[in-house]
Amino acid sequence: MPVILPVKGIAPTIPDTCFVAPNATIVGDVVMGEDCSVWFNAVIRGDVNSIRIGNKVNVQDGACIHCTYQKTTVTIGNNVSIGHHALVHGCRVEDNVLIGMGAIVMDNVEIGTNSIVAAGAVVLEGTKIPAGSVFAGVPAKKVKDISQELLKGEVERIANNYLMYSSWFRPENL
Repeated sequence: MPVILPVKGIAPTIPDTCFVAPNATIVGDVVMGEDCSVWFNAVIRGDVNSIRIGNKVNVQDGACIHCTYQKTTVTIGNNVSIGHHALVHGCRVEDNVLIGMGAIVMDNVEIGTNSIVAAGAVVLEGTKIPAGSVFAGVPAKKVKDISQELLKGEVERIANNYLMYSSWFRPENL
């Protein structure tokens, strides 16, 4: 069973359309949208501040979402993929974003819609990623504008695939 716990009287809100892996952890002031998935060993800690997650968001294996006490919250839009072992901390992520495997997104970062943060990138505190951008490197910098091929072939494809993968774990499909 996943660890889903209240903190200071505030329990996570997780719709029935979401998949939460048996060893995932979701605690505190977390509100998730419809059709989300939280995968194996992922952690969403709304213990020190609020986390708001839109619809069709996938938080892949080992990823961590957290905030800073009394300073930052996390807001994640719709159709967002957070890659394996990524760290998303105290930031704002708009719609249609892919955060690659092992990426680190620090406090007060703003990621615009239709963007990609490459695998292994480190997005420093306060960085503003404009809509339609691909950021990569350490520290992360803009490497190009996103193409329609990348948007459809990566951002949309991965989000849709994770919606399909999560359906495989519904009780009626086991």
